[in-house]
This record gives sequence, structure tokens and C-alpha cells, in this order.
Amino acid sequence: MKLWRVAFGFLMFGAVAAFAPLTRAQDVAALTDLTLLAHLEGEKTPISSGLVWRLYADPTDGTPARFVIDSHDPSPTLKLQPGAYIIHVTYGFSGTTRRVVLGAQPLREDVTISAGALTLAATVSDTPIPPDRVNFSIYVAVGTDPEGRLIVDNIKPNVVVRLPVGVYRIVSRYGDTNAIASSDIKVEAGKLIDVTLRHRAATVTLKLVNKLGGDAYAGTTFSVLTPGGDTIRDLVGAFPSLILAEGEYILIARNGGRIFTEEFKVRSGFDQDIEILDR
Repeated sequence: MKLWRVAFGFLMFGAVAAFAPLTRAQDVAALTDLTLLAHLEGEKTPISSGLVWRLYADPTDGTPARFVIDSHDPSPTLKLQPGAYIIHVTYGFSGTTRRVVLGAQPLREDVTISAGALTLAATVSDTPIPPDRVNFSIYVAVGTDPEGRLIVDNIKPNVVVRLPVGVYRIVSRYGDTNAIASSDIKVEAGKLIDVTLRHRAATVTLKLVNKLGGDAYAGTTFSVLTPGGDTIRDLVGAFPSLILAEGEYILIARNGGRIFTEEFKVRSGFDQDIEILDR
């Protein structure tokens, strides 16, 4: 009985020794360096900022890839166990994926990204529109619809937007009514394109007065309509302002149970007061 117990103890000790965890030195020695860098298509210089790297372990048993690590370093060196990995790198709204197999020797992986960039601005009568009064949206076509899928919206002027190579619809909204301009732009690999959209619009201030140049009535409700009678905007106040695209409009003012109507025109770049006389 004692012999059996001694033998069992020996076997257990041997099992523990065989599967004892690696020391820190052994752990480090078992890792391999993977250095990552990226460049734009047609360029030789590595991208120095704006990259986000994500690394996933690529299993061989058909299970989903497992997230390992991410890095915002433009050229990180990662210490990893040898094996297969999926590299995903994004550069703005552009990105690419690559599979690598890491062995015992250090590996340097250079990834090519097919992307360009845009900066956006808008003018009215050749005058730059203040950033707080304009924003941009970028779309990609789906079928015959040039605005089929929204890529990004609420972009402010002079912000660099990185995009995959392709054709995009740029939409500029000046104010929050109907002053809209658009253009189709081709993004090319490795190029930064400055895009300026030109609006034909103006700011109008609405007033109900008892005489031209007189004080405006408070609590007036205004409705701005197209010549066909479609409502564009409703506003309330003594002298509310709004930005309108160039064209013809009908203004309806309501105050104290009375209704007043006036037709007016908007000319691009000419801000004006639209006064309706109380008569």
C-alpha cells in the first residue's frame, strides 16, 4: 500500500513539473515582434498619424476571430505569440484588412491603404460662410441614387476627412432652411482636395410693422411659403431671421387674429428686412 502511494505521489509531481507555467523570462522569449506600418497607395512615406490598428487571433477551428490588441501608434511593434492573425487598420473612413502568420522570427508588415482626403468650405457671393452657420454631409451612390448611403454628416469647414478612393456626393447646408448646395467629387489615392461649394442665398429678417421702418409687433407668427403654397418654415417673434435660397416666396404674418400676406424675392448675397404693413 505504501509503495502505491509513493508511486502516485511521484506521478503527480511529474505532471505538475511538466505543466508548470513559464517564467517571465520564458514568456518573453516565447514572444515574437510584429511591427506594423502603412502607406497610402502611390506613396512611399509611411503614414505618420491618424491610424488605428486592431489585431485579432485567427483560429484554425472555425470559431470567430478573437480580439487581441489595438493601437493608435502609427507604427507599433507588438510582442505576440507565434500564430495566425488578422490585421485591421483604419485611416479616417478608409481601411483595409490583412492576414499574417507570425513565426519565431520578427515580422515587419507594410499595409497599403487606398485613400485620399477632402477639406470642405462654403461661400455665398464669394464670401466665406462662418463655420457655425454651415455643415456638410458626404454620401456614396447606391444604384442611381447619388445620395444612397450617408457616410458622414455634420462636418464643419476646414476639417480633413479621409475617405476610400471613389466618387462622393458632397452636400452643404447653409442655415437650417432650404439653402443647400451639392457637388460630386472624385477622391484620388494620396491626394488632399480642397472643395468649396457656392451657395446662392441670403439672410432675411421678418417684421410686421405699422409703418415702414417702424417697430415690429411682438408675438407675430410668420409662415414662409413657396409660390406654389408649400410651407418652408414657421417662425414666431417680433423680428425672426432665417437663411433662404435665392428665389420667390410668399410671407404670411398672423397677429391678434388678423392675417397679412406679402410676396418677396431673395437675391443671393443681399441680406434684407421683409416688412409687412399692418393695414
